[in-house]
Amino acid sequence: MNGNNQHMEKPKFNDKGMTQWYWRVLYPEKFKLGENVQIGSFTAIDALEGVEIEDNVKIGFNCVIISYSSIDEKGGKILLKRNCKIGSTTVIMPGITVGENSIVGANSFVNKNIPSSEVWVGTPAKFLKKVEKKN
Repeated sequence: MNGNNQHMEKPKFNDKGMTQWYWRVLYPEKFKLGENVQIGSFTAIDALEGVEIEDNVKIGFNCVIISYSSIDEKGGKILLKRNCKIGSTTVIMPGITVGENSIVGANSFVNKNIPSSEVWVGTPAKFLKKVEKKN
């Protein structure tokens, strides 16, 4: 997402979980990252309960992905399936799966699982339409 071949190079985490592209992972030992993934700068990922990002996922700038919420004490693994796209400044709550080939619009709040090949937008995120097939 930041034009530096991020998808070709493995992230390097400093002692605070920050990568060389300025996205951060708390509990990196519980974070699983697929191939060809792009994550925008200033995205924060709390992997306390586990976060898995499969191949070819794109995540916009300044997103928040939390597998545990200390506010309501809810937790659960987050799974972002192959080829999904998450728009900038989106928040994904604990226990969520975003389906393969799905798109989440920018500024969305995701508190429900998103099925494969659907577009969801808003706060809270709601179904908008099916993803159109490309020829």
